[in-house]
Amino acid sequence: MIAINNLTFEIGARALYDEANWHIKPGDKTGLIGANGTGKTTLLKLIVGDYAPTSGTISMAKDIKIGYLNQDLLSYQSDKSILHVAMEAFERQNQLHTEIERLLKRLETDYSDDLIQKLSDKQMEFEALDGYNIEYRAHEILAGLGFSESDQQRQLAEFSGGWRMRVMLARILLQTPDILLLDEPTNHLDLPSIKWLESYLQAFEGAIVIVSHDRYFLDRVVDSIVESKRGKLIQYAGNYSFYLEEKALREEIQGNQYKNQQAKIKQEERLIERFRAKASKAKMVQSRIKALERMEKVEDVEDYNPSVNFRFKFSRQSGRHVVRLEDVSKSYPGVPILEHADAIIEKGDKIALIGANGKGKSTLLRIVANADNNFSGTCETGHNVTQTFFAQHQLEALHLDHEILQELQAFAPKHTETELRSILGCFLFTGDDAFKKIRVLSGGEKSRVALAKALTADANFLVLDEPTNHLDIQSVNILIQALTQFEGTFIVVSHDRYLLDNVANKIWYIEDRKIKEYPGTYQEYEEWQAKRIPKASVEKGGAKPAKTTPKPAPAPKNEDKDRQAKKLNKELEGIEQRINELEKASKAAEALIADESIYTNQAKLSETSLHYDSLKKELVLLQGQWEKLAEEIMMLEG
Repeated sequence: MIAINNLTFEIGARALYDEANWHIKPGDKTGLIGANGTGKTTLLKLIVGDYAPTSGTISMAKDIKIGYLNQDLLSYQSDKSILHVAMEAFERQNQLHTEIERLLKRLETDYSDDLIQKLSDKQMEFEALDGYNIEYRAHEILAGLGFSESDQQRQLAEFSGGWRMRVMLARILLQTPDILLLDEPTNHLDLPSIKWLESYLQAFEGAIVIVSHDRYFLDRVVDSIVESKRGKLIQYAGNYSFYLEEKALREEIQGNQYKNQQAKIKQEERLIERFRAKASKAKMVQSRIKALERMEKVEDVEDYNPSVNFRFKFSRQSGRHVVRLEDVSKSYPGVPILEHADAIIEKGDKIALIGANGKGKSTLLRIVANADNNFSGTCETGHNVTQTFFAQHQLEALHLDHEILQELQAFAPKHTETELRSILGCFLFTGDDAFKKIRVLSGGEKSRVALAKALTADANFLVLDEPTNHLDIQSVNILIQALTQFEGTFIVVSHDRYLLDNVANKIWYIEDRKIKEYPGTYQEYEEWQAKRIPKASVEKGGAKPAKTTPKPAPAPKNEDKDRQAKKLNKELEGIEQRINELEKASKAAEALIADESIYTNQAKLSETSLHYDSLKKELVLLQGQWEKLAEEIMMLEG
């Protein structure tokens, strides 16, 4: 289908690709991954012909149809409706429709056989191209990507960049290409739209190449991974999770080969040095020197997974209540968002705010961050709360003439240069990178600078709106580590399910214009929703009993059941009380482990860690008992 052979592409003196090879076969679904700057987007541009290789070839089947989604499409402008823009995908069908309309108009005055035959030919071709269903198909795909019927009639110019990118994606999908090249397709999608796109791509019969930082998306869509690394394209047969396992195995083998080879080289060098001065051994020495020179060197394994090696600190702890929302109502003209909503954020909460676009996530986030005061009700910030707010528009607030280090120094003057450079190192700005001007950075690099700024603020409450946009997988991992170590409180809006799974302990969502809360992880929330939705749909759509059906007489109370339920409820209360005690003890143990006097003393740390582990084990056991008892009580009282 597409064959990349000995591809070399140079930018200045740097070879981005050096004799790289890759063959894309029909039906392949591949994730193209690699650190920022390794040329993923460049490779897609080389495939579509936007760039020319320095040497090597990219050959493809004749008449192959490529659908290419890239961030440059955001510049596309039109005063047409988004339905019309999406339907531009059907170039031949639209042309035929126009010709048919013109011929029908002529038929009002001209009844010649020639004209009738032309019309018949055009209509047959139109039907063969499924022309009568193109509008339905456009409606279907736009709806899947989150556009309502009324939205589809609005002009493209009325929508923000993220929504315009969805229209471009819809247009590309409607072209039914032989191969889809998708550069960060989930960047501007909400979770429902990402799930819809996953299903669509799973059923797509053509080939797909996806550049994405969303590892869950890759796991669900692709069946192979190609890693762009050191100018080569390294292939793995499996999804992203398989890639991680296979790569770890390959690196372990490579690491052992490197150690063995280094040991052999040192042994040979010692031998050469020992006999170099002896004339009788000169031939043997020269032979071994040449053998060393000819030896194909095994490279050491590079660590591409840097860890966050500093702790985020703030000068004062917040009170118990960080933010309290009471009777909050907010609407836009004709669009109610919140109505008499209440919620509370408590110290230590790690909240993921999720839901479809248009439900008010960003609006609620701005209210929480005191960036929107145009609402009724109260949003009260608690005692000693200091917050920082990260949103994509803050990338525009970076000073373009500043160097990266200078930007952080101006924002966080209390930090030393060593501390700031350590933080920048965690966000992949090492060595002289710290002195790059902001204006020369890519979108992803600017995002990392803005995130580093947000996390160096002396804030005990973080408000983060889509922090993973424009980040690669490596940078998302760094952000996860940073948020996991953060000892304050935060609320985050993100479509990256891996991030949410790893950092959140509470889920917020907006339903019926109220703020609802699920007290658990994102994965637990998903499982709960999966059980809840079918039940809700049965209750909503199930047949109602006829009004004439007489009500049965109330059944006599079962005294044994009542007595048993009472006993179980008492047992449940005891378990709840013990769980509360254990949770308090666990928090106290966590605080001790973080205490410098403990973690610098190996004996005390070991003792405290053992105590903490035993508390956690008992807690898990009791939580299991609680769930079992609760189910029994529900059965008895149901």
